[in-house]
Amino acid sequence: MAAEPSVLGQNPAQGASDAQDDLPQSTGDRPQRATAFYEAIGATRNPQFSDDTASCMVFSETIYVMLTTHDKFRHFTPKPISDAKTSNQALFCLSADSRNEVDDIVGKAEAAGGVADPSPKDEYSFMYGRSFEDPDGHMWGVNWLDMAAVPPKPAMANA
Repeated sequence: MAAEPSVLGQNPAQGASDAQDDLPQSTGDRPQRATAFYEAIGATRNPQFSDDTASCMVFSETIYVMLTTHDKFRHFTPKPISDAKTSNQALFCLSADSRNEVDDIVGKAEAAGGVADPSPKDEYSFMYGRSFEDPDGHMWGVNWLDMAAVPPKPAMANA
């Protein structure tokens, strides 16, 4: 079985796509810094949906992430905004085509000012995963998975 294509190794679409699946929103105090960080790991900024308060980051034809200031984010929720440096509000995960691509993405994240491997690595014969924390404290996982090698009930299912 062929591996699913990675989300960052491609040339992401510059415009909105009819196949758009994911549009999580992330907030931080410095959207320009966050934009530069995600561009450094391979995402592309879509200027059509970006301004001084938000950047629409394109990871693939189906994965977009909106980076917003806290003030802009407050337009979408009445709930308090959690501090991603001290609490987790979500864990985002990207897929990669190989173990090397996992390492490459996490290396780029660290070189761009992120923290490499704030969570333990996942190492199985069929899966390899690492993580990074962006400059605002948001946690991201990057995983490679060989579906043909996945056992009927993976050992990690009991974890």
